[in-house]
Amino acid sequence: MSDLDLLTQSLARNVKRWRNDRGFTLDALAARAGVSRGMLIQIEQARTNPSIGTVVKIGDALGVSITTLLDYEQGRQVRIVPAEQAVRLWSTDAGSYNRLLAGTEAPGPLEMWDWRLMPGDSSPSDPHPTGTVELVHVLAGELTLTVDGEKHRVPAGSSASFEADTPHTYGNEGGEPMEMVMAVSVPPVR
Repeated sequence: MSDLDLLTQSLARNVKRWRNDRGFTLDALAARAGVSRGMLIQIEQARTNPSIGTVVKIGDALGVSITTLLDYEQGRQVRIVPAEQAVRLWSTDAGSYNRLLAGTEAPGPLEMWDWRLMPGDSSPSDPHPTGTVELVHVLAGELTLTVDGEKHRVPAGSSASFEADTPHTYGNEGGEPMEMVMAVSVPPVR
């Protein structure tokens, strides 16, 4: 079985499990996530490979991390994620990418990401649920972080935090690759 097949089946199983745990119907989850009921049916039947944006919306609506939705070997207390199992969810032909390194559900979804943006590349993000906070630490290059239309430059060695319930974009307007580590904390669904 390919990695993509494994992820598709894990996503199907986990979306259905968390939807049922939350007591959401397909229609209720579709409305909360802003995705079609038909897309949810395809996801729960492992018949589609949805975009990262769709997976994020579903995770946010369920109040669980992307790690939880894609996880197929969740352990009890200590979970080691080998480098080769970090999930690459976005990439460009130029060499930019992000990788979901680890995540947990206490008290709400908490995710840790590895990002690389090549010069001229950017990645926009829709607003996350109110109360979501993101932390970034730039390892190399310079991040151009645009939050609610305002640009902020974050050079190597610097960190930034922001409320992510507004549109935001990670960009590299410099001449060298930008590398950063990011943590995302989403409040639990009530």
